[in-house]
Amino acid sequence: MGVETLTFGCRLNIVESEALRAHAGADGRDRIVVNTCAVTAEAGRQARKAIRRIAREQPGAEIVVTGCGAEVETAAYASMPEVARLVGNGEKLRPEGWSAAGTGPGSVMLSRAADSTRVAAVAGHTRAFVPVQNGCDHRCTFCVIPFGRGPSRSVPVADVIAQVETIVAHGGREVVLTGVDLTAYGRDLPEAPISLGYLVRAILRAVPELARLRLSSIDSVEADDALLVALAEEERLMPHLHLSLQAGDDLILKRMKRRHSRADAIRFCETARRLRPDVVFGADLIAGFPTETEAQFARSLDLVAECGLTHLHVFPYSPRPETPAARMPPVAQGTIRERAARLREAGAEALRRHLDAQIGRWLTVLAERGGTGRAEDFTPVRLVAEAEPGTMCAVAIAAHDGARLIAA
Repeated sequence: MGVETLTFGCRLNIVESEALRAHAGADGRDRIVVNTCAVTAEAGRQARKAIRRIAREQPGAEIVVTGCGAEVETAAYASMPEVARLVGNGEKLRPEGWSAAGTGPGSVMLSRAADSTRVAAVAGHTRAFVPVQNGCDHRCTFCVIPFGRGPSRSVPVADVIAQVETIVAHGGREVVLTGVDLTAYGRDLPEAPISLGYLVRAILRAVPELARLRLSSIDSVEADDALLVALAEEERLMPHLHLSLQAGDDLILKRMKRRHSRADAIRFCETARRLRPDVVFGADLIAGFPTETEAQFARSLDLVAECGLTHLHVFPYSPRPETPAARMPPVAQGTIRERAARLREAGAEALRRHLDAQIGRWLTVLAERGGTGRAEDFTPVRLVAEAEPGTMCAVAIAAHDGARLIAA
C-alpha cells in the first residue's frame, strides 16, 4: 500500500500532502495520512467521520493525523482509538517528523522559516500549486489558523523561481501561488523590500515559458502597488482575484478584527477593474457572525453587487475553540443557515450574469480532465471536443448551464 493521503481544506494542504509522501514512507511502513483542516467546525467533523470510515474499511491500518486539525484540536484527534499518531504542521514536511523521535503537534508556533514544498505536479490537478508563504501574524477573532500554521514566513524568491522552472520543465502550463496570508509575502525575508507583486514580476521575468500565473486568496487591503502594476501590465498574470472580504458591514469587520473597511473593499475592486477591465473577483464571505443584525447582513449581501463579485465562497459562521468570536453573542443557527443560503443565491445570480456575458465570445481555455477546462478568469468551461489535459485551446462559447460555460 505504501503511503495513502486523504486531504481536507486549502490548496496548501493539497500540495503538502503530495510533498509529505516521501517522508511518511521513508521507513517502509504502510500508512494512511489524514491531512486535516480546522477552518470550520464542519471541516473537523468531516475529517473525523472519514477517519472512522477508513478504520472500518481497512481494519488494522495505521492512521496518522496531521494538518491544522492536529494542531488546534489535538485532544479531539488524540482521543480517537482509530488514530495511531499525530504529526504536527511544524513536522510534517521534515523527515524527522515521521520518525519515532517526532514530537507531535505544538512546534509550529516556533517556526521561523517556511519549508520549501517542492512538487513538480499534484496528482489529479492540471494546475500546479506553489506554496510561497505559510502562517499568519494577524488575529482575526473568528480564526484559529494562525495557531495551526504558526507565524508568517516566506519562501525565498530564488527557491520559488526554481520550483516554477521545475514545473514548466515537466510540462506545466499554469502555476498558482498559494499561502495562508499570501499578501504578507516577503516581509520576513532579509533581502531588500520584497512583496507579492515583486515576486510575481520576478517569476514572469525569469520563466518566460510559463503560460499562466494565478494567485490564490489575497487580502485586498495588503495588496502592494507592484501587484496592481503587474495586474495591469502582465498578460500572463491571470485576471482573477479571490478576495478575503468576510463581511460588508464596518462594525462587523471591526469585531472580526479585519484590516479593511467596506469602502476599502469597493475601492480596491474599482481600482483593479480600471487597471484590468477583464478582471473577475471571487470572495470569501461569512454569514451569521456573532452580533450580526439583519441590516448588517444586508450590507454583506449588497457588497456582491457593489464589488462586482462573481465566484463566492460562503461560510456559515461556526465558533472555533479559544477564539474571541466564540465568546460573542451568537446568531441563531436557523438564521445563520438562512443568511448563508441568501448569500449563495446572490452569488449564483452574479455568476449567471457573468456567464450570460460570455456567450458568443472566444476564450482561451486550459483543458483539464473530464472534458472541462478553465478560462483565464477561472470560469469553468465544458469542452465539446476532447482535449488533452494541460493543453491550451481557443473555443467559442455557445451557452451555459448556470454553473459553467459550454463551448461550441
